[in-house]
Amino acid sequence: MILFLVMDPIGNTACFSILLKNVDERRHQKIVLREVCIALLILVFFLFAGRELLEFLDISQASLGISGGVILFLIAIDMIFHGASGHFSTCEEDEPFIVPLAIPLVAGPSTMATVMLLMAREPGRWRDWFLALLLAWFFSSVILLLSKQVGHFLGKRGLAALTRLMGMILIIVAVEMLIKGINQAFLH
Repeated sequence: MILFLVMDPIGNTACFSILLKNVDERRHQKIVLREVCIALLILVFFLFAGRELLEFLDISQASLGISGGVILFLIAIDMIFHGASGHFSTCEEDEPFIVPLAIPLVAGPSTMATVMLLMAREPGRWRDWFLALLLAWFFSSVILLLSKQVGHFLGKRGLAALTRLMGMILIIVAVEMLIKGINQAFLH
């Protein structure tokens, strides 16, 4: 559930619609499918190679927890205040490729940090984390593939309300990550 919330498919439907508004409608589904598949590959890489990457960069679990919490918190604030900061919303007019749809909208820094943190904390549960990633990715992909229809169904106010609700839940998750990271830092 955390991964699904961090991926924020409902909040991303608006940006996907904006980014693809000048692209031929027959290509929308292909582009979204391509981008979510690229995002999955990136997230799987960070799930399985993230620990080694952390060790190579000499980054502790506490640092990862704190930084992941900070990033989640900032993204959640951005979600609640509807992209007021402009830091996380990137909208261009050409056909996007990898950036900004795959990265950072689907496989953003908070999602990468979350999968790395899950694996770093309990590497023996890699099957659970992989399954959780696949399920979150699948449901996010379905929503993003239907982004045009979801956007029409919910309307601007509905999308804004759901995005804010997801942002509020993410703030709670972010604070918990921060607390756990700070506790780990002081215990070591």
